[in-house]
Amino acid sequence: MDGSALGGAASGRKAIVVGGGIGGLAAAIALHRRGWQVEILERAATFGEIGAGLSLWPNGVRALDALGLGDQVRERTLTETEGGIRDMTGRWLSRTDVQELERRYGPVVAVHRAHLLEILREAVPATALRTGTEVSGVGIDGPQIEVRHSAGTSRSDLLVGADGIRSVVRRSLWPGHPDPRYAGYTAWRVIVDTGRPLTSGGETWGRGERVGIVPLADGTTYLFGAASAPEGQRSPDGELAEMRRRFNGWHAPIPELLAAASEDAVMRHDIYHLPPLPTFVRGTTALLGDAAHAMTPDMGQGANQALEDAVTLAAMLAAHPTIESALAAYDRRRRARAQMIARRSRLIGTVAQWSWSPAATVRDWVVRLSPSASILKALDSALTWSPPTPDATGADRP
Repeated sequence: MDGSALGGAASGRKAIVVGGGIGGLAAAIALHRRGWQVEILERAATFGEIGAGLSLWPNGVRALDALGLGDQVRERTLTETEGGIRDMTGRWLSRTDVQELERRYGPVVAVHRAHLLEILREAVPATALRTGTEVSGVGIDGPQIEVRHSAGTSRSDLLVGADGIRSVVRRSLWPGHPDPRYAGYTAWRVIVDTGRPLTSGGETWGRGERVGIVPLADGTTYLFGAASAPEGQRSPDGELAEMRRRFNGWHAPIPELLAAASEDAVMRHDIYHLPPLPTFVRGTTALLGDAAHAMTPDMGQGANQALEDAVTLAAMLAAHPTIESALAAYDRRRRARAQMIARRSRLIGTVAQWSWSPAATVRDWVVRLSPSASILKALDSALTWSPPTPDATGADRP
């Protein structure tokens, strides 16, 4: 897809994107293809992330299609063939009708996070990427935004804060907003190669603990675990040992995956969410992704919502005569939707983490009795999103 397919040109205006993750790179691609000069400031020395996979839901795949990258992603992904929720013995509580889901909304594809970042990075001009550049603050310099960082100062017409849940941009321009809040559980993530590709994924719910399995196209498996625990804890004998203590007694193939995992591949992160912001924009600055609406991973929508943000932001900038009016339209379109999905995700996570046995037993019983059609219907609001289409008058419409 060429730039004309994404909307009008930007007449050489400059945008600074703080953060080189999925949302930041996607925003840079969308803006560049509309004629913006883009500078990406990323504090890490290299772009990329190891040890994690993700599911791209149909709404996220449509966003990638709008960027002209959908086919590249599909080539490197495995379309999920089976999923749902099980109990610790392996009994299915709810089985996802993957064929019906695809018929209604489009395919769900699983991808290694590093592979998606590579595809996004290659679509950005090499001269736009500035790694090892840590932003320290943001200010106003006349009509432009001034970004102070470890390599000096940069100025731009537009600033995109895509710098994650601990966003410096958000702290600079939304100084009174509450800090991210601990969700009450911690998570482990690891990519495992057993030499035996899997075709069945999904989650297993226990009592205050969960395990998720996501098969990947290269034959490896993304394994994650979650457990209710105090904030900031770490296992004294290693996180893999902690995972094995907690999950080795669960159903196959969880013990096999844990046996094949290596300690240096395991990542552990406490899970946080961001209290809702009153606005995603301030002047000629827009927040997107985790900087705007960091959510728990319980709907698998974090990266997908960041992709939606990026595509919508660029579309609104093409549809409106000024940056300010475009950002106001972006905020109208994105804030209510992203915050709704964040609330639902947090609710799902709370229920999934129930540790009191009677409550968890009732939860499992309700899930088992819920018709597959009703579970799919509950996904409508998240999965039916499509990229906005600016009309000839400059107004935005769904």
